[in-house]
Amino acid sequence: MTTSPPTALTIAGSDSGGGAGIQADLRTFFACGVHGMTAITAVTVQNSVGVRGFTEIPADVVTDQIRAVAEDMGVHAAKTGMLATAEIITAVASTLDNVHIGLHGTAPLVVDPVAASMHGDALLRADALEAIRTELFPRATLVTPNLDEVRLLTGMEVTGPDSQRAAAEALLALGPRWVLVKGGHLHTDPRCVDLLSDGTEHVELAGPRYDTPHTHGGGDTLASAITAGLAKGLDVPDAAAAGKRFIERAVAESYPLGAGVGPVSPFWRLAPED
Repeated sequence: MTTSPPTALTIAGSDSGGGAGIQADLRTFFACGVHGMTAITAVTVQNSVGVRGFTEIPADVVTDQIRAVAEDMGVHAAKTGMLATAEIITAVASTLDNVHIGLHGTAPLVVDPVAASMHGDALLRADALEAIRTELFPRATLVTPNLDEVRLLTGMEVTGPDSQRAAAEALLALGPRWVLVKGGHLHTDPRCVDLLSDGTEHVELAGPRYDTPHTHGGGDTLASAITAGLAKGLDVPDAAAAGKRFIERAVAESYPLGAGVGPVSPFWRLAPED
């Protein structure tokens, strides 16, 4: 009999263009060897050029999705992405407690605090940012904000290593066990350094900065690759390092698609080994 793979749950929005959101999470889970499950929070209307709009799913439907898979199939790790509204965030937080996901449970939780698309289009209602701070962060094993999200959540501008570490400390004060302050948007640094910290241990995950405009879904892909590592039983530092290696290759092999920004690619994982 075939052994079942580890399971990972993504709680996020759908991207009609297939480059980010639920679609990016599922293909990353597959490439990393875990079985992906979903709780869809919103349906976005978007392509490579931008987001034209979104419609959120009723909060009770979102939580019913979480319970359905958790109670039957089990969840080894979970992540959140686009959650759209304060109502959905509050309902998801309560449900995660009930199914033992997050710091109050047995399965780790990665929170990617998605607030806007890479084009700058809002993916979060105005009242939802505080709910992320107060409802999700205290339940998170790891949070993975980019620098724009750091600014929205803390009011801090990250301009270099010192302010990146200060931002990590400010985010940790909101309650997560670990924080990964991503440095991809810090274009003045020739390296791409993500800072992982739990307040005691500080790990710089450095990688090359590729000259490509095609980075759609990069944040989702990194968070889901880390979630896959946690589902396999890796600790946070090892899962974050594995996720960093995955996204480096995915960006290196990103491809043009449509008239705008193309997606990062997990297809490298399917190529024959050299």
